[in-house]
Amino acid sequence: MEADDAGIAATIAALIPDPGPHCSHGSLTNKWGWIVQGILAFVSFSSLIVKRFCEPKLERRSWIIWFFDTSKQGFGALLIHFTNVYFSDVFKGDPCTWYVISFLLDSTAGLIIIYIFLKISQFLLVQVLGWTSLKLGEYGKPPRCKAWFGQCGIYLSVMIIEKAFITLFLCFRFWKRVREVIMSPIKNQKVEVVVVMLIVPVVINAIMFWIVDNFLMRKHKHIPKNRREKPVRFERGATGDDSDSDVALIIAADDGDGLQQRHLTPSPSPTAV
Repeated sequence: MEADDAGIAATIAALIPDPGPHCSHGSLTNKWGWIVQGILAFVSFSSLIVKRFCEPKLERRSWIIWFFDTSKQGFGALLIHFTNVYFSDVFKGDPCTWYVISFLLDSTAGLIIIYIFLKISQFLLVQVLGWTSLKLGEYGKPPRCKAWFGQCGIYLSVMIIEKAFITLFLCFRFWKRVREVIMSPIKNQKVEVVVVMLIVPVVINAIMFWIVDNFLMRKHKHIPKNRREKPVRFERGATGDDSDSDVALIIAADDGDGLQQRHLTPSPSPTAV
């Protein structure tokens, strides 16, 4: 009787898959996975706020322009993130290893693809067709939502193209061996989720977000530091007269070749008839 019970228990154990020490299907979308993803979104978006305050004061974007620029990248990042989560569960094997490989490819080879297709889109749509409202980072004065919608559509289209290339690249068989090695030192499911969805992405996203933000924002012409501010002072002319007409405006600008001055003396008042 005991032998029969042992045989039944062994049969049941064989039918129930052992989740093992690594991620199983659903590990990225359970309660723990969503908490980690929420922390990732908050920290990643905060890096763009820090970037705004690091911009030179004379070139710093207004909050509305900054929001238009970063929201495009935010929607693109969400599209790529949830696509990676979906395919990680669809592909056979440990979803955490699939996610981290997809993420690393999006952040390296994918970044090059994004840059190339943004350049192509800007050349065709702005320079060839003359649709100036689609020029990245320029929304008109005052900023218009219509321009933002068009530019956001361009960026999301580029992200879809990038994701298609990366997904095709993942179909090569050598990635099976990479998956077996890349996360092998980690033996705890929750720790593995934290590593692939928080620790690795936080560091790389901070760099990637700054780079892509430079792709999407308006390009400013470089202004040499010594030309950004011109000191202005007033001096009274040496005419021996105390009248206000002798006040001269002197604009001094140090352009590297020495101090240059320009005297602007008001025209004399018309003589009363």
